[in-house]
Amino acid sequence: MTAPSNSSRTYSRTTAKGAVVILRPMTAADLDVVAAIEASVHSHPWSRDSFTSSLAAGHDCWVAEAGQRPLGYLVAAAGGGEAELLNISVAAADQGQGIGAVLLDFVVAQVAPKAELLFLEVRPSNAAAIDLYHSRGFNEVGVRPNYYPRGGGREDALIFARVLSGDEH
Repeated sequence: MTAPSNSSRTYSRTTAKGAVVILRPMTAADLDVVAAIEASVHSHPWSRDSFTSSLAAGHDCWVAEAGQRPLGYLVAAAGGGEAELLNISVAAADQGQGIGAVLLDFVVAQVAPKAELLFLEVRPSNAAAIDLYHSRGFNEVGVRPNYYPRGGGREDALIFARVLSGDEH
């Protein structure tokens, strides 16, 4: 499933719709476009500084692109036998094309050697993401009440987890 290209840290994946997506490590040069995508798809986006901090902390930060055009990204952290998907987003114009599935499958493969469980949080109102997580073997394991800001109030976070067998590559 993993197909390294010329760089040992660049991978090619194909979406269910047949589009080729390149995944490569996020760098500081990506931060403006990543922050712009983030701001365009979230009501309460991460700041550019949040992405900078994730890079500095050594988190798994990846960009998905086609023809050098960024399509989306992910940020994950692993330690102590567990991993957490901190952020996964696809540019609005590219949603519904299977890119989120490629990113999710990729992060599972990346963290499986380092973790037995992968956790993530999602808004209950994000039905498309919930459907994707279920389709990829994630199960709801809890709720964080009033976790996300939403309009004039708050929204819970659903906690999802997937057991990693270590052979997800």
